Amino acid sequence: MSMTSLPVVLLVGGSGSRMRADVGNRPKHLVEVGSRPILWHVMRLYSYFGHTKFVLPLGHHGEVFRKYFLDFSSLTQDLEFRLGTEDSRIPSSGVEKDWHVNLFDAGVQTSKSGRISMAINRIDAETLCVTYGDGIGDIDVNSAIEFHRSHGRIATVTGYRPLSQYGVLDIDEQGRVFSMNEKPRLDHWINAGFFVFERTVLEYLGSDGKVDLETDVMPRLASDGELMMYKHEGFWASMDTLKDAQNLNNLWNTSAPWKVWGD
Repeated sequence: MSMTSLPVVLLVGGSGSRMRADVGNRPKHLVEVGSRPILWHVMRLYSYFGHTKFVLPLGHHGEVFRKYFLDFSSLTQDLEFRLGTEDSRIPSSGVEKDWHVNLFDAGVQTSKSGRISMAINRIDAETLCVTYGDGIGDIDVNSAIEFHRSHGRIATVTGYRPLSQYGVLDIDEQGRVFSMNEKPRLDHWINAGFFVFERTVLEYLGSDGKVDLETDVMPRLASDGELMMYKHEGFWASMDTLKDAQNLNNLWNTSAPWKVWGD
């Protein structure tokens, strides 16, 4: 891809309380879809579009993420041993060889806004991508970045119109059904969790690590006219529950609609 590579902040430090009962001490970002954690799928999406610099502000389960990346090559590439000597790793030809991953401790009580602020202070880019790391879609990342640059505001959020969980009935006053639309796409847009920010978003993030991203920062950006939405009309799904993970695995084994990469 010809676009300049942007750093990607992955917000992996939360407690993941909604899935804790199902996955135990394993962070939901490392719950596998296919043979790879959902986090890997998100990173693979960004890397497909040329963005291979990842920043992970750690919090809850920080040691688990450290171990995953420390062991990554051993778990994903061929190894050759001669017992009694140091191991020799066969050079990887996978896409991950170009990934640069920066892990740092941001504290378990730090809010998402605080984590973003700490990450920005570790990079020198004027524009950056931010995502939750537990939602995936066939999002054209570079198109979202181009849209962000075109409007000149501080922040862009990717919006998605979800499908209804239920069939919708069109009826008259007597209850006669004129039509039934099974699980239509809803009219409202939701936050799909793929952001593009200018560095100046620091002015909104606060300095105490406690300001809430969704209920404080984003509304203030919107109120100031500094928030725009990139419309994503394709596939998107989040992984908040064990059922979500099962659904994503079923999709991976059939259509894998977010797999925009070819390998």
